[in-house]
Amino acid sequence: MQKKIIVLALISAFAAPAAFADTEKAELEKLRAMVQELDQKIRTLEHKLESKTAAPAQTTASAGTTAGKSAAASAPASLNTSSGVTFYGQIDLSYDSINTGTSAAGVAGASKSNVSSNVSRIGLKGSEGLDDGLAAIWQIEQQINIDNAGGTFATRNSFVGLKSDSAGTVLLGRYDTPYKLATRRLDPFADSIADNRALMGGVAGKSANTAFDGRPTDTISYTSPSMGGFTGMAAYANLNETPTNAPVAGTANAKASIVSVAGMYDAAPFFGSLGYEEHQLDTARAGGKESAWKLGAGYTMDAFALGFAYEKTSDNLCTAVAGGCTAVGDDRFGHNAYWLTGQYKFNKDAVKIAYGKANQVGNTANTGANQFSLGYDHGLSKRTKLYANYSRISNQSGASYGFSQTSATTNNATINGVGASPSVVSLGMRHSF
Repeated sequence: MQKKIIVLALISAFAAPAAFADTEKAELEKLRAMVQELDQKIRTLEHKLESKTAAPAQTTASAGTTAGKSAAASAPASLNTSSGVTFYGQIDLSYDSINTGTSAAGVAGASKSNVSSNVSRIGLKGSEGLDDGLAAIWQIEQQINIDNAGGTFATRNSFVGLKSDSAGTVLLGRYDTPYKLATRRLDPFADSIADNRALMGGVAGKSANTAFDGRPTDTISYTSPSMGGFTGMAAYANLNETPTNAPVAGTANAKASIVSVAGMYDAAPFFGSLGYEEHQLDTARAGGKESAWKLGAGYTMDAFALGFAYEKTSDNLCTAVAGGCTAVGDDRFGHNAYWLTGQYKFNKDAVKIAYGKANQVGNTANTGANQFSLGYDHGLSKRTKLYANYSRISNQSGASYGFSQTSATTNNATINGVGASPSVVSLGMRHSF
């Protein structure tokens, strides 16, 4: 009997480690499965949180802005995939009745009707949590002209970068300049045919060599974290990457770049901003330069919202004594402009009105213009609305501003020569997802 007990004890002693090893292995596999499940839940929650916020480098619109409140009312319901990629977009189509106006030379304008795509777009974005409070972020966004089935990949804000809640955000790629972001949210007609960029932000070839309200490629930008409502932004963009050992001023292989900075203060009900941007343009002439600064302000009183923006530009881009230039190096496009808006919201609807004016360009007489816009939004849900807009641009005899931003304005289609005053009635629908 004693021998049997000893044998059983020996067998148990040798079997125990093997049984313990099997238990450890099973427990390890169980823990691994739990970790994987938790990691997936964390990723899902991170992307749900990200989809509720604005683009990583843009400050969130507040009650102190006009366009910001409109954006909040149509917040997109982005699609989050299991791989951590968010798919989102906005479809905006309108039926536009356009009259191009009679030119200063007496050429009669045309009346036409268009189905227009108004900055419709789709995008993909994502993020990954890293060590030390960092997150890797990326986005690829492109405009799609649904009315004509056209569009080019990554034409809108597309980037890769690092984000830190304590240190700020750094992006590389294509992105809106700080100068543009400083007041873009103050336009209740943004991304429609009545958009204020018909006159504001420097219109390339008319009131600027290169538009100031731009989205340049080859950009590196930084956005600070919000500090008591204040956010700072800075960006640098290379406008010409043509390699050359001997750049020649005034030619395509010369140097050209953008430096843009802005500060924004956002504390409801007030919003304020100040922006500055400078373009080094040896491509235009040796030592060529143009610059602009602007001031923005927004204030909300219950259902009423007001917005104001003012900008002033200057340059040294005259290359010959002609066209308002009295000497080489004179100011060619320098001017000032302002934009004033008002909006009243009730239930899901809104009435909005705006007036803008761009004054004389350089030393060329009669090159000013003004724009009047009136609109009504009818919300069907938080993500879908119907709208009706009217806008008219009144050009002086030497100006030829036209509407912008939509497929109906491609190739200056709303311009009938200098002195013409185009107008439009636009009835449309916008849906965000």
